[in-house]
Amino acid sequence: MLTLYKPSMDDLWFRQQMLEDPDTMAYNLAWDGTISFPKEKWKSWHDRWLCDPEGKRFYRYLKDDETGSFVGEIAYHWDEEEGICLADVIVFASCRGQGYGREGLRLLCESARKNGIDVLYDDIAKDNPAIRLFLSEGFEIEAEKEMTFLLKKKLK
Repeated sequence: MLTLYKPSMDDLWFRQQMLEDPDTMAYNLAWDGTISFPKEKWKSWHDRWLCDPEGKRFYRYLKDDETGSFVGEIAYHWDEEEGICLADVIVFASCRGQGYGREGLRLLCESARKNGIDVLYDDIAKDNPAIRLFLSEGFEIEAEKEMTFLLKKKLK
């Protein structure tokens, strides 16, 4: 069982660890793989994602209730350019295969619905195995791009 946890700035060590882990970020290889997230960037990122007064962003860690450990993150944000709300689910590589992704995706959809989001999208690389998870949770292929599928789920 997972709990959604709103991280403080001091908790961003876990996001840094995930983004800089090659196995966790393997899905992102076509876009340079790992992402640098040094401590000097934490405050501006925290303010943008966790103190969002406009309600266009949602971000939480996935915390395993049994172990008390962080196992991943979920988020959504309004993409101004595309005019859609994009979802994001990342499970730390060492925690995969235990159902955290499925439960995290369900919690993300539930949170978005409660926050008034009608439709969630995700742009997923064609070779990312997470596509199967999203499709099994009610997402549908909305469009095919050169390197990705745009997936869509109606929440209401």
